[in-house]
Amino acid sequence: MKEVIHEPADFSSNPGNTGNAAAEPRLVLTADHITKTYRRGWRRIKNEVLTDANLTIKSGEIVGLVGENGSGKSTLMKIVVGSLDGDSGHADIRGSFGYCPQEPVLYERLTCDEHFELFGEAYSLDRGAVDRNRKDIYGILDFAGYCDVRVEELSGGTKAKLNLGLALLHDPDILLLDEPYAGFDWDTYLRFWELTGKRRDAGRAVLIISHFVADEERFDRIVHLREGKTVL
Repeated sequence: MKEVIHEPADFSSNPGNTGNAAAEPRLVLTADHITKTYRRGWRRIKNEVLTDANLTIKSGEIVGLVGENGSGKSTLMKIVVGSLDGDSGHADIRGSFGYCPQEPVLYERLTCDEHFELFGEAYSLDRGAVDRNRKDIYGILDFAGYCDVRVEELSGGTKAKLNLGLALLHDPDILLLDEPYAGFDWDTYLRFWELTGKRRDAGRAVLIISHFVADEERFDRIVHLREGKTVL
C-alpha cells in the first residue's frame, strides 16, 4: 500500500506575496510507482488505471500533468493528497498543500465569506489571517462582489473561483489543481496565470492537471500520463 506523509509548514498571511524565493529548490512532492486498479460490474472486471505513475515536484516549479480523459490524472491526484488509497507505491508531500478538486466541494447554503471562515478554522488560521487572505483572494480573482452570496446562487465560474480561493487560503507550499480554470472567462484565466507566476516567484510549487495544455510556455515541466504510466 502507498504511504502519504504530510509535514506541517508555517502559514503565511498573504497568498499573493511575492517575497524572496528559497535559495535552493527543495523537493515538496514525490510519487513513486503508484498503481491503482478498479474492479467493475458483477464480474469484477479489472480496469488498471495506474500501472507505474511517478512524479516529483520542487519548490518554485509549475508542473503540468496532462493526459486524455480517463487516463488516471484525477486518480493520481487523489492518491497524492490522501483521499484515495492506491494499491501500491509511495506518495510524500513535504509541507502544506492546497487541493482544488475538479468538482468544487462547496456547501450550497453557505456564502463565500462563510466558506472562508469555515476553511480558516480547518486550517487553524486566526481571524486576522483569514480576513487578510480572503481580501487578497477576492482582489486577485475579482469576486469580492459575491462575498455575501450563497453558493446555490453563484455561476459556475464564480464557484470555480471560490474553489480555488479555498485552496489558496492558507498560502500552501504546493497547490494541487485539477482542471482549475474550467469555467473561467478570459480575464480570470489571465488572472490565474498571474497569480501562479507570483507563487512560483515566491518559491511555492503548483501542480496543474488537465486533458489539454494550450500555453506550454507557462509551465516549467509537463508530464504526460499514458497507459497508466507517467512519461516526459
